[in-house]
Amino acid sequence: MELRILSPVSPAAVKKNDQKRMDIDGENTPVHLVNPGETITTDQQFMRGHGTYADGENVVVSAVAGSVERVNKLLSVRPLKTRYTPEIGDIVVGRVTEVITKRWKIDVNGKQDAILLLSSVNLPGGVQRRKNESDELHMRQFFAEGDVLVAEVQSFYVDGSMGLHTRGFKFCKLRNGSFVNVPPVLVQRCKTQFHTLPCGVDIILGLNGYIWVNKKPQGLPENNTEEVDTTIMYSNTNDEITYEEREVIARVCNCITALAKRYMHINDTVLIYTYEASLAYTVKELLKVDVIDSITTEASQRMHEV
Repeated sequence: MELRILSPVSPAAVKKNDQKRMDIDGENTPVHLVNPGETITTDQQFMRGHGTYADGENVVVSAVAGSVERVNKLLSVRPLKTRYTPEIGDIVVGRVTEVITKRWKIDVNGKQDAILLLSSVNLPGGVQRRKNESDELHMRQFFAEGDVLVAEVQSFYVDGSMGLHTRGFKFCKLRNGSFVNVPPVLVQRCKTQFHTLPCGVDIILGLNGYIWVNKKPQGLPENNTEEVDTTIMYSNTNDEITYEEREVIARVCNCITALAKRYMHINDTVLIYTYEASLAYTVKELLKVDVIDSITTEASQRMHEV
């Protein structure tokens, strides 16, 4: 006996919906979420990409649960939950897991640890020279196991691991703040991943799903033209943080967690709206489900009004 599981909607309506959805171009196209085994389109003009497979003639089916992405005529499905897939130029937040010969291994939420070479960091004092054996012996003065840092993806190696660098006034050891982990797919690419919120805290939206919320360390340069004090960049000592500043940092972290629980995209604008909506509640109340629904709904409505 043949068993068929039918959709609540007629196949003709599904096909019409698919064709209509796939015919839309532009950035305002609504997100199209699919489940494994769900038909994406039956139009023969489209090619199948990652996360899809062919089921019969001209039928493109999703292999994973995720959102459909379209590049010209190529259709792919980006999984909702997956490890970070790096691209050159990405800003990532990572944690040092191991110090080995002339390099550090960094956890960046990828399929394997990233590599930060000794030659890819700034030396104390801003000296520009080749790294020697003395520098190699003092590597833990730069970054030790457990340190959190922000870096940029520079290259890829033969084994698929990524190479990082921290040359620049924005790339340094992170302190004075809190770490938040969200799915990488939720972090949106912006013109810059470094933001200063109106509430007075700095935030780094790592494209690998690692986010850092902190009070800006004293002594760091405001732009690339100022001289970089590497003793501050590699310092392990937190600046003095008041109770009010700690409360603001904790509130921003809880707002990020609330957005992640509702599976909403995270950028500086929606975070500001969520923070303003959260001011009616205490920091502890932001962990409650009804409060999360309230503040994220208000932020979503304000985003649609823009």
